[in-house]
Amino acid sequence: MEKYANLNGNSNVLYFDIGSTWIKVQFSTGNPYTYSYQKAGTVHVEKMKELAKAGRGLNSYINLYCKYLYD
Repeated sequence: MEKYANLNGNSNVLYFDIGSTWIKVQFSTGNPYTYSYQKAGTVHVEKMKELAKAGRGLNSYINLYCKYLYD
């Protein structure tokens, strides 16, 4: 998994891994969560990939739009 940059300095996201149709996110509070096209939807997964690579906004986005949409 790749270390999340956490440019805002206040994220619970530690690591992420990106696949073609999913993103796996490791939070500081426990096990990794996988968000897939099938469960979270293509738009949300692609946005999470973008935010993960940018190192900013991923935790907030998940809490607002995808909190319970993990596989």
